[in-house]
Amino acid sequence: MRSYSRVLTYLIAFCLAVAPALAAAKDAITPVFTNGDDGYKCFRIPAIVVTPDGALLAFAEGRRNGCNDFGDIQIVMRASRNQGKTWGPLQVVARNGNLQAGNPVPVVDTRDARYPKGRVLLVYNTGDASEAAVRAGKGTRRIWYLASVDDGATWGDPVEITASVKLPSWRSYATGPGHGLLLTSGPHAGRIVIAANHSEDGAHSASETMAHAFFSDDHGSTWHLGDKVTVPGTNESTAAEGDDGSVVMNSRDQSGKLRARIIATSSSGAEHWDRHFIAHDLPDPVCQGSMLTYLPKKGKPALLFSNAASTTDRVNLTVSVSRDGGLSWPKHTLIDKGPSAYSDIVAMKHGELGIIWERGSDRGIFFTTRKIKSLL
Repeated sequence: MRSYSRVLTYLIAFCLAVAPALAAAKDAITPVFTNGDDGYKCFRIPAIVVTPDGALLAFAEGRRNGCNDFGDIQIVMRASRNQGKTWGPLQVVARNGNLQAGNPVPVVDTRDARYPKGRVLLVYNTGDASEAAVRAGKGTRRIWYLASVDDGATWGDPVEITASVKLPSWRSYATGPGHGLLLTSGPHAGRIVIAANHSEDGAHSASETMAHAFFSDDHGSTWHLGDKVTVPGTNESTAAEGDDGSVVMNSRDQSGKLRARIIATSSSGAEHWDRHFIAHDLPDPVCQGSMLTYLPKKGKPALLFSNAASTTDRVNLTVSVSRDGGLSWPKHTLIDKGPSAYSDIVAMKHGELGIIWERGSDRGIFFTTRKIKSLL
């Protein structure tokens, strides 16, 4: 009896000691891009997708000289084959000499019969001057995509699509950033939708930008420009699919007046916008966010949205949930209360949500997971 009591005591002590470690492992925070590594002083602007084989591909801007938005900037990638526990070596995916290649928008096309294992498209933009200079007509932004058919191991040559998706009168331009959208239902199933924003000739302030989207119905062979969202200040945007095949776009308010997100909806696959409104239940400190559609095995789809849920500071990384196509967001789960800026989210195997985010604007990029059921 005394021996049994001693064993029981040891078991209880062991469980008490191990439980915190198990809990920590469950929601482990893993560095993906650490400032100073691989010759880059700063990594910013994360994006992430999962391939049909389950590989996670994480993208970011690798900024050689510091955290400024313009300079010697390349798009880099790391892959994980074990659900984000470890990450492979850094790979440069897109560059623009010693100028800017940025705003990565990856999307996995699973509807192209030529590639039964899926094809990853990476849409991005390049710049030859700062955003302020481009708005003033002293530089230009160009838009490109490139593709991989082997889970990001190799990439094809970049294809320029500027003439198809940017009007001649537009000046500044930014794709996404964050993952793109592949429509899976409704009359536009198979369409690839890329959220973006631009400034027009004569608009000299960032608060005058307007969001828009462009799309492809033939797996990237041709691209078409949709209407703009007629709300001045709509800026970096993310798009997801409604349960009826509609497109829901969620935009940053660059004016800083609202301190909330702006949502627009389209029943035409992002060609035209039916309505737009202020999502007062999504507080925002003028920062980027990420949205996706979660399709449960049973029940109604949900929209998940990640951002720095504060009206004042880039803190409080939060995942919010909408069950009515983005009209309301009643459920909010705090992921990390510390510094947080840009983020992207991905639905993984086994009902997990992968979250990649900047822990502040200059602390590097990290990854964690949550069970989606716990967020709903």
